[in-house]
Amino acid sequence: MTESHCPNNLLRKVFTYFEEQIIPSWNNSIKALKSTEHVLKQALHLGLVDHCIESLVSKAINEPRLLGEPIKILTSDDPENESISKPKFRRKLFDLDWKSEDLTTLSLRLYVHTIRGMIHRQVPQEYIAANLCQYAKKWLFCDENKIGETLPIYKRDSQREIIEALEKLLPHEKGLLPCTFLFQMLRFSMSLGAKTECKNGLEIRIGNQLDQASVHDLLIPSQGYTKDEQYDTECVRRILTNFYNYDNLDASGLNSVSELIDEFLAEISSDIDLKPTTFLTFADMSLAISRGTQRTSDGIYRAVNIYLDKHRHLTESESEELCGVLDINKLSNEASEHAAQNERLPLRVVVQVLFLSQLKLRDTIVKEVKDCDDEEVKEEMEKMGSKVLELEKECCVMKRQILGGKEKVGIWKEMKRKLGCGTSVNNDHNCHVKKKKVHPR
Repeated sequence: MTESHCPNNLLRKVFTYFEEQIIPSWNNSIKALKSTEHVLKQALHLGLVDHCIESLVSKAINEPRLLGEPIKILTSDDPENESISKPKFRRKLFDLDWKSEDLTTLSLRLYVHTIRGMIHRQVPQEYIAANLCQYAKKWLFCDENKIGETLPIYKRDSQREIIEALEKLLPHEKGLLPCTFLFQMLRFSMSLGAKTECKNGLEIRIGNQLDQASVHDLLIPSQGYTKDEQYDTECVRRILTNFYNYDNLDASGLNSVSELIDEFLAEISSDIDLKPTTFLTFADMSLAISRGTQRTSDGIYRAVNIYLDKHRHLTESESEELCGVLDINKLSNEASEHAAQNERLPLRVVVQVLFLSQLKLRDTIVKEVKDCDDEEVKEEMEKMGSKVLELEKECCVMKRQILGGKEKVGIWKEMKRKLGCGTSVNNDHNCHVKKKKVHPR
């Protein structure tokens, strides 16, 4: 078969065909690479695998769109935000009259070897990221109803190997991968029992772009039969810690994540097994992230209200500790009106809300009086200011009664009588203070 036997023998013809027909073609190189999977050891020995991979890498450098179009990362301002995880992968890659073969059809070992070569030769990361998403979609996310413990053991082991290999290839740069995709990878890694290094790597990448996540992404179900809480709050805490440890945080990102935590708290507050310490941990994180911004405390108030409604076994002191995360000064007018009627709140907090509302009203009246030229109107406003001062005195008396240990119900009724609050909040635990204004009756 060699030239030593006779010229133009079979071996020479094979190598000539390989060099002239296989190597120059993207499609043929992939097909040839796939055909080596059953004789991989021999193909590696002959160098066929390395030649095919080098061919693919060289072509990807010159035409990276062979790997797929980069993923379009939609922002919260984009009207198509609901499809944030849908990359533009339709195989209209270029104006060519042939269809390119897909790298994702390769076995894991050959695929990883090929992608590593492309990373080493600096093929643009956005195209590599697009192809990695396609590979995960094909081999991991093809049937999301069957993951983790519902899979046969051999299939579970195979998917765990795939997700651990893909995680090592994923870029760390922000904005190349949708946050939803990273959370999806994280959920699969948990359900498949992947290595800690794999899960930590995904959590770090998520933390780097947490401001692009949605509250649905954070609702990761707890794993195992001994789960105490409905959602994996410890995982979310680690992700938030990763986010907070980044140095290049801007005000917009901080606001987005702070709002995200408030929404997450409101979602998990209805979990009867959620511990007060866990709730306070996330509330403190939200406050720490939003410190120095102009955000209101409405989101935290809504979460506190839901938690108190679903955990009525809390003592007065425990409720007061929970309400300690509320910044009364940052409540909007709607939230203040709601809180002033909310019997679920500790009385001390209600009095503080009313007292602060009266101070704001007094300041407004004083300002209007100074700017008013009409003597009759000015006199009426001064009378109103006197009534506000009387209400402040009543609040001081109520505070002393609270400290003196009087029964809460009696003080509550007296407060409603003096302040004219004829209706209390009993059933409106879903107080959307930003969406719907609550009017006292």
